[in-house]
Amino acid sequence: MLSVSLGARRTPLRRILCLGAHSDDIEIGCGGTILALLAQNPGLDIQWVVFSSGPQREQEAYRSATGFLRRARNKKIIVRDFRNAFFPYVGVEIKEFFEELKTGFTPDLIFTHYRHDRHQDHRVLSDLAWNTFRNHFILEYEIPKYDGDLGSPNFFVPIGTAICQRKIKYLFDTFATQRDKQWFTRDTFLGLMRLRGIESNAPSGYAEAFYSRKTVLSDGK
Repeated sequence: MLSVSLGARRTPLRRILCLGAHSDDIEIGCGGTILALLAQNPGLDIQWVVFSSGPQREQEAYRSATGFLRRARNKKIIVRDFRNAFFPYVGVEIKEFFEELKTGFTPDLIFTHYRHDRHQDHRVLSDLAWNTFRNHFILEYEIPKYDGDLGSPNFFVPIGTAICQRKIKYLFDTFATQRDKQWFTRDTFLGLMRLRGIESNAPSGYAEAFYSRKTVLSDGK
């Protein structure tokens, strides 16, 4: 299996943009990867954007993002209130907001939803990420849910056991609104990371997985 590094001496990883439709999406989809990247490089600048919230969910979003980004050099947390489950019908407003994001921040890496996610809000964000950021490295993360839309990802990030546990602890410490959901369990999150760890032969046995639509391997010149 070929391994690549996120950031090299000639093209260091400095700025990351995280996009999530709902207040726990980024954490579930790529929270372990964010924690691992920050452990390797606390000098990162990270912009964390949540598109849908209500009063309680907004508080959870800010609290969670602050915890996950504690080691970042600079962080900007944005929480918007686009109507949950109606993203395809307010696409113009969301696209206008994407254009604002593009002018204020130039990321080296973008995390967004999987293009073929069955949740309509998730798909809109994925499509607009590719529509807006045309020459960027984009990784699409996965969210386990009732729809059963998990696929076969092609990009894996090994996650240490301690970081796996920290990710899960942050989720359960923060998202009280989700604890009564039948899918929101420690076994769900740990089990998915374990499965992806098996598929990628991760040293710890755990990994997060992504879909990379376009990856260009530099010749080093």
